[in-house]
Amino acid sequence: MIEKLPFFFESLRSAYQKGLDPIELIEEVYRRITRVNDPGIFINLREKEEVKHEAAKLSEKKVLNKPLWGIPFVIKDNIDVSGIPTTAACPAFAYTPKKDSFVVNKILTAGALLIGKTNLDQFATGLVGTRTPYTPPKNTFNKEIIPGGSSSGSAVAVAQGLASFALGTDTAGSGRVPAALNNIVGLKPTLGALSNSGVVPACRTLDTISTFALTVQDAYEVYEVAASYDRSDPFSKKTTINQLNTKLPHFNVGVPNQNTRQFFGDIRQAKMFDDSLISIEMLGGKIYELDFEPFFQAAEMLYDGPWIAERHITVEKIIEENPAALHPVTRKVIENALEFSAADTFQAQYRLQELTIQIKEILNDIDMLCVPSVPKYFTLEDLRADPIGLNTQLGTYTNFVNLLDLCAITVPTAMRQDNLPGSVTLIGKAGEDERIASVAASLQKHECAPLGAKDWKHPDLNLKTRITGPDEIEIAVVGAHMSGLPLNYQLIDIEGRFVKTTRTSENYHLYKLVGGPPFRPGLVRKTDGASIEIEIWVLPTSKIGFLLKAVPSPLGLGTIFVEDGSQVNGFVCEAAAIVDAENITAYGGWRNYLNSKKLPID
Repeated sequence: MIEKLPFFFESLRSAYQKGLDPIELIEEVYRRITRVNDPGIFINLREKEEVKHEAAKLSEKKVLNKPLWGIPFVIKDNIDVSGIPTTAACPAFAYTPKKDSFVVNKILTAGALLIGKTNLDQFATGLVGTRTPYTPPKNTFNKEIIPGGSSSGSAVAVAQGLASFALGTDTAGSGRVPAALNNIVGLKPTLGALSNSGVVPACRTLDTISTFALTVQDAYEVYEVAASYDRSDPFSKKTTINQLNTKLPHFNVGVPNQNTRQFFGDIRQAKMFDDSLISIEMLGGKIYELDFEPFFQAAEMLYDGPWIAERHITVEKIIEENPAALHPVTRKVIENALEFSAADTFQAQYRLQELTIQIKEILNDIDMLCVPSVPKYFTLEDLRADPIGLNTQLGTYTNFVNLLDLCAITVPTAMRQDNLPGSVTLIGKAGEDERIASVAASLQKHECAPLGAKDWKHPDLNLKTRITGPDEIEIAVVGAHMSGLPLNYQLIDIEGRFVKTTRTSENYHLYKLVGGPPFRPGLVRKTDGASIEIEIWVLPTSKIGFLLKAVPSPLGLGTIFVEDGSQVNGFVCEAAAIVDAENITAYGGWRNYLNSKKLPID
């Protein structure tokens, strides 16, 4: 039934192949908008009949070279669309552009269907989502919590299943914070990869269009379509686009150390981050704790330094002629620009360059950073009490990214204990968008969080077909071959790919075998026992022999019974080998045992 149709790309494309007409889809989009009944999402919702007319043109002929054919999307109302007013959430500023922005043109050319323009923090100045003269959108999980901004309407529209993807902008975190608070993906590309032609500037030297979607794959696909050099944008850069790599090698991840982690008292958010780091380790990441003070010093410069003058340039005429047209908080923030001199600007640039060099040295030894997307959840009541201070706290892990010319992607993780979304942000060097997105895609799949505010499952977890090809086989690993452990390279080298983490049925014992390093466990099936953590990998059938040659006795391949009732080939141990071995069944898995004993893994 179309009422229950998930709006991620794979689902829509499958429905179209089975006969769904784009006109029917648009009817469903507008039914959902009515059901959600959130007047704060859209500033300009297009007439349904107009969008249906465009859908009808698509229906006449499916064009295979249109990669976004029939996919509904929305855009933040500081991005131009021909014939539709651009307000930047300030009616007095509104104008009607005669042509589409560069990025919107590319997306429409790719066959996507525009539903409307969404609400935002006025002039994209804020991370809270409520600094708007219009009704603010509602957080999709708790109406008492802020929706996040500045791309608030775009994020909420995707989370509510009203559109498959959305365009936002991101200068200080506006494409990451609302994604985190609404349980969706927010991709903030390398500066210059997406053209800013036809975008109302916030800080022109630091702005970028961002993409929101339910899955990392969808957000990255929009990025692939939109990324292109634009000669009319002096800040545009020629970008090499690489496809996502689902085969995860080992990778090094820098995280704030315990002394520089900031959660402002949100204990659940701290636990969420710790749990997410465990998942990253399971995927092959090696965690390095870093002193984040240099990053925080850079972050403070965005609003407390002369870069605020860039925001003043955009609204200067309104401040002079009609200051009442500005939201009071927006006006207060932007008027701080008048306090800075030209000398202040150069001094700030010198200091930023010093920090940039210091941080580059830190980043040389790691592949990416991982931070909490937001340090804390804030309520609307909290915000009324301290509208500027809380906004600053929201930018703790976001404000430095564009100043340092880094790319980032926010990805949902497992839900918190209070049923609010978990989320982390992966941050990479300029041009490494594909690397961080590849890890984010695997992390999202691993975490099994619902998509947006719906009960939709990640498409990779909802497939009814086999996960193996005709020349592949599933293998369960239980010890040193698991992600991030010393023998995992043996699976990577023969083109193995990680599928998921699961557990055995409750009739296994786990033993620490004699010898090592590398230390190894042995899995033995008995009439009693416990459920033991395992990983499922898919390997080419033709290369199993190479793996078996590398596995010494008393280990070998046998049948393992999984907790869901299925069976899989996997590593088991001969019973004779456990005579002198330590029974570690109570730990529930090899990784838990290693962590508890603080044993070296190599």
